[in-house]
Amino acid sequence: MKTLIFDFGGVLVDWNPHYLLDGYFGSREKADWFIRNICTMQWNEEMDAGKPLRVGVAERCALYPEYAKDIAVYFDRWIEMMGGQIEGMYDLLKELRQRGFRLYGLTNWASETFCQVRHRYPIFDLLEGMVVSGEEHCIKPDPRIFHILLDRYRLDPADCIFIDDRLSNVQGAEAVGIQGIQFTSAKALREALLPEN
Repeated sequence: MKTLIFDFGGVLVDWNPHYLLDGYFGSREKADWFIRNICTMQWNEEMDAGKPLRVGVAERCALYPEYAKDIAVYFDRWIEMMGGQIEGMYDLLKELRQRGFRLYGLTNWASETFCQVRHRYPIFDLLEGMVVSGEEHCIKPDPRIFHILLDRYRLDPADCIFIDDRLSNVQGAEAVGIQGIQFTSAKALREALLPEN
């Protein structure tokens, strides 16, 4: 029996800071600048790795006091960065479960924000178990987080396939003996997993 391990953002559900920030700043260009220079993806990953949000926000506000109000909005209105479930993925996971695949999740996500969406998306209920980086203080592609998942659920890496939209994370899985697939769409994933259909 094959075990499938899914990333969340960009694979199961849609998260994009532009959903909030384009409207907040009035243009995509201003939002892009803010993401590149103030609330960067690298900074966001610090919270994914377990740094408390209040600490991360306070540190960034101290560094860029002129943007303190905008930095606070990044997390006060964080839920507005969420879209829906990725098209086709709920039905695909249901089919995979019916075909006998075991389904797990492994996500880089701050625990304080993931708890806000855990029960909003039915797709998460299709998983047997999950590991959230913010709870483990460790993020992909660090091999430790893959081993946390494997050990917790007693999974054999040779029986697992990991699906993520970021190539670096796919390579991280492959480095610990898990087959990796870089996600592009539900259709392409279905063809990769169920080629006879």
